Amino acid sequence: MSEKLQVKTMEQFMAEGKQPEILFWVGSAGSYDDRAKKISRAFVKLLNNAGVDFAVLGAEESNTGDVAKRAGNEFLFQMQAMMNIEVLNAYEIKRIVTCDPHSFNCIKNEYPGLGGNYDVVHHTQYIKELIDAGRLSVKGDTYKGKRITFHDPCYLGRANGEFDAPRTILGKSNATLVEMKKNKRFGLCCGAGGGQMFKEPEKGDMDVNILRTEQALETTPDIIATGCPYCNTMMTDGIKAKEKEDSVTVLDVAEVIANSL
Repeated sequence: MSEKLQVKTMEQFMAEGKQPEILFWVGSAGSYDDRAKKISRAFVKLLNNAGVDFAVLGAEESNTGDVAKRAGNEFLFQMQAMMNIEVLNAYEIKRIVTCDPHSFNCIKNEYPGLGGNYDVVHHTQYIKELIDAGRLSVKGDTYKGKRITFHDPCYLGRANGEFDAPRTILGKSNATLVEMKKNKRFGLCCGAGGGQMFKEPEKGDMDVNILRTEQALETTPDIIATGCPYCNTMMTDGIKAKEKEDSVTVLDVAEVIANSL
């Protein structure tokens, strides 16, 4: 990326005796996966643009333990969680924003039981807050005339009841929002959740990400938008399998907005 992104760690904030507005929890995908890193960068671009005082944990951030828990390893989950909670509490973190619905769900709903109580926000909710507060202005010409369909991530939608924020901010792009037949509470999983991302699928007629991609393609979209790095991978693989890479792009909501500034 040619532009210089400003990212400070909690350690730097502490050295200055300051607290950030939010902690950006990058997550494993956003830190290590080449495609998901672009989502992290797009979100940071939005934070910089809005003048948000934010920090990351950097090397002090560890995996939330979510996948271990879903796969049945409660012991490993608790070890991971306790380690993270110790770091977060030591820094007196109040508000956490993440681009990963799995981290969002895990820190919001499962960390409190282990002593980690924070205000946890998904990045689509936070982008909406910034737009509503007038801190972020979207020009909205980049995607004018384009058709966007939004795929609801399970841990954002069905698990936590957030359906409106991503759609509201996608609407700011001036694209035409087209809904799949199965959307919101009836949305179909992309196939990555619950540890499925890291194993071969069970026997069946079709991989679930291919089925979900077919449902998305029924809306004749130019763009499939989602709010989760794992959904992004699964839908991208689906588009490749359907040989539609030339006509359909898979983007995170943050990328759509970052491209519309």
